Amino acid sequence: MSVALESRAPVRPAPAPPRRRQARVNRPNALYLLPALVFFGLFAAFPLVLVLYLSFTDWNGIGTPGFVGVDNWVRMFENEAIWDVTSTTLLLTGLCWVTQTPLSILLGVWAAGAQRNRAVLSALFFLPLLLSTAAIALLYNRLFDPYVGIGRGFEPLRNILGTTSGALTAIVIVVGWQFIPFHTLLYQAAARNIPKVLYDAAYIDGAGGWHQFWYITLPQLKNTIITSSTIMIVGSLTYFETIFLLTNGGPAASTRTLPLEMYFRSFRSYEFGYASTIASVLVIVATAISLLIVRFSGFGKMRSTLEGL
Repeated sequence: MSVALESRAPVRPAPAPPRRRQARVNRPNALYLLPALVFFGLFAAFPLVLVLYLSFTDWNGIGTPGFVGVDNWVRMFENEAIWDVTSTTLLLTGLCWVTQTPLSILLGVWAAGAQRNRAVLSALFFLPLLLSTAAIALLYNRLFDPYVGIGRGFEPLRNILGTTSGALTAIVIVVGWQFIPFHTLLYQAAARNIPKVLYDAAYIDGAGGWHQFWYITLPQLKNTIITSSTIMIVGSLTYFETIFLLTNGGPAASTRTLPLEMYFRSFRSYEFGYASTIASVLVIVATAISLLIVRFSGFGKMRSTLEGL
């Protein structure tokens, strides 16, 4: 028996693959990235470079642009009306974030539960996501009309689009009605991923519903809040269709934002060079805000809220 065991050949491990071949297998194939890079270059990078170039020219849309250096930039920063438009843009952005974020969180957490008729109500609530922005703006424009809309029978809303505060309120309502469902979806998905064991442990310790929401749900939704806020703020800086069709920048240019000013300068005054300067500023501001949110929120570390579970 011992002789038979000793004569048996030892089992040798399988030879490791050559290093060169292993590196070739693990190396990502650049060809897979080529379609995305081409798409980004044609529809994002090239238009941005072209707009930046036009911001240093004087062009009416016809003929060859004439290079004027930094004249458009100096003109923009010396124009007091631009500062009013910028403040209106930032005010509208802040109002949209303040109103949409709390409602989206509450609705998202509710939609993640198991309430009766939750699925049906959620489906009805998400319907605005299927409608176009132009159709929604035209619908509310008629709804706020003082002669045929709700203002006809309800006096406080009769002239809602005729005052500065009323027009801003109307824009916030319309934008929120359309985009709150989108952010609700984000919070619904995040709330469903929160481990139930956290709530069970809190319930055993005597924590009520409010304490569970404040000390468990909100901290677990931190990364989603940062993502949603970034999308919301950057999107608010570029609102155009809703404001254009709802108020057209009025009354008395009180709701004129940077995208609307860019449109008026380019397609009404035919100052495409100056309009390109406004567009470049919008890109710079939106990018800076996004980077600041990522930098000071700690979102760049991408640490999971489920670590240790």
